[in-house]
Amino acid sequence: MKIKNFNCYTSFLVVILFAALTSCGISKSIHDIPDVSGYDATISEKITINDSTFASGNNSFAKNEYGSYELFVEGNAYQIGLNTGLLTEDLFKTQEHAFLSKVDELVPSKFKQYLLRKVLAFYNRKMYLHIPEAYKAEILGLSKYASNDYNHIAEEYLRVLYLHGAHDIGHAMQDLMLVGCSSFAAWGNKTEDGQLLIGRNLDFYAGDDFAKNKIVAFVNPTEGYKFMSVTWPGMIGVVSGMNEHGLTVTINAGKSKIPWIAKTPISILNREILQYASTIDEAIAIAKKRQVFVSESIFVGSAKDKKAITIEVSPKNFGVYQVENTNQLICTNHFQSDAYAEDKNNIKAIAESHSAYRYERMEELLAATEKLNVQDAVAILRNKEGLHDKAIGYGNEKALNQLLAHHGIVFKPEERQVWVSSNPYQLGAFVAYDLDEVFADASASHLNLSIPELTIEADAFQFTEAYKNYEAYRIASKALQHAISNETKISSEKLTETIQLNPEYWEVYYLVGKYYYEKGFYTAALHAFETANTKEITTVPDQEELDKYIKKIKRKLNL
Repeated sequence: MKIKNFNCYTSFLVVILFAALTSCGISKSIHDIPDVSGYDATISEKITINDSTFASGNNSFAKNEYGSYELFVEGNAYQIGLNTGLLTEDLFKTQEHAFLSKVDELVPSKFKQYLLRKVLAFYNRKMYLHIPEAYKAEILGLSKYASNDYNHIAEEYLRVLYLHGAHDIGHAMQDLMLVGCSSFAAWGNKTEDGQLLIGRNLDFYAGDDFAKNKIVAFVNPTEGYKFMSVTWPGMIGVVSGMNEHGLTVTINAGKSKIPWIAKTPISILNREILQYASTIDEAIAIAKKRQVFVSESIFVGSAKDKKAITIEVSPKNFGVYQVENTNQLICTNHFQSDAYAEDKNNIKAIAESHSAYRYERMEELLAATEKLNVQDAVAILRNKEGLHDKAIGYGNEKALNQLLAHHGIVFKPEERQVWVSSNPYQLGAFVAYDLDEVFADASASHLNLSIPELTIEADAFQFTEAYKNYEAYRIASKALQHAISNETKISSEKLTETIQLNPEYWEVYYLVGKYYYEKGFYTAALHAFETANTKEITTVPDQEELDKYIKKIKRKLNL
């Protein structure tokens, strides 16, 4: 059953992280550790300006007024890693602790930990061969500032290295379509000024603590192009970013088989494209030379080409999708190129997941706006309704705004401008940045990097009773799932209250129905399940699961 279960998802991800990390010790070889003797390792002393603002030479790290962090680092690959680690050290350790402190809680059995290490060692045994040496050097520099508290799991460098493949492994092993990202681009006659405009939501959730520490990073490397990306502590890969030439990259997960071996993590491939490509053709060439181990759409926008395309990669296939006779491109979580027209996994994803629904909703919203501008793009990313503006419940994966995004982002590549959402989700202010201004003055302090006059204000929804109810629902639904799993009791009044917190969401009725079913209250369970059946159910497997419960209860009640 693929209902949105934050506890289960986070727990599974942590287990995967642990297994991936502890496998490092088994797969370790001398080739894992990069040789950085040829790099200048000189960095400046860290200066503390206040408790959330730090500097080191021209490098800086500061928390802005909207609660996000802004990082500026420069130098060779090793120096970038060292500078990043130096400036983000406290946050880096906090982020690592948020994951790894749960290891013993989630996998208390030493024998099970041993089995997980064996299994994941098989996956990770040759990943290091598929990561460019410069990025391994950067990871080594970063790892110098990792916590010492988890050396019993793996030493710092290997721990940070393998964390970069944890998303891919978790995605592949459980086919986590919770990473339900949505992206779009418009240009020419589809935008207000004719320029390319790109928007995307990264609907990736790994716990509230993880989501708090969002970093908008600006990187000035000695090799390749200057770029920005939205990231988190300990992550050098890219999930959303733009470089100095106005080339943008974002990623959308696709349907994957379980791989037999870990190769290039998708975020590392994305980073390489961002750092070394200035055109769509150059991005395609870089993508072709790397071997990945999960299926992903790489959404590429280009100021030079004045359009966007998707590069669709998987372990055994490669495709490029670009639109013809239209100036609009949409990407959710299925492939669109001819290379995947007969792909059974992709066909199944289109038929059974929420990807096609979100695609159609994006089409609907884009069609409703004749000439798109940045404010319109932000409004689309924040949209919480279903097709035809139907109320489908807050948190429904069929919505473009699932109220779990790590970030939303809007690019204007031809002007090198970008807007990044602040917490919570996409509801906080979209903070504006101009890459030309950020990188213009090599001697600047690089503090206060945003452009206040272009920043888009917070969504008023986050100040409503409906939003408060949704946040309360998240807590209540976790308690309800815990009660179902642990056979504890919840009062009927509490169940009714939980329903009232999110009454249009099918999941709440499913959970209440399942609770009643496990308690043997079949009539009450049937009523809840049948009510769920009147709502917008997320996926075909969800519908099938619900139908099974209804049939079982009717048999028990002789209906």
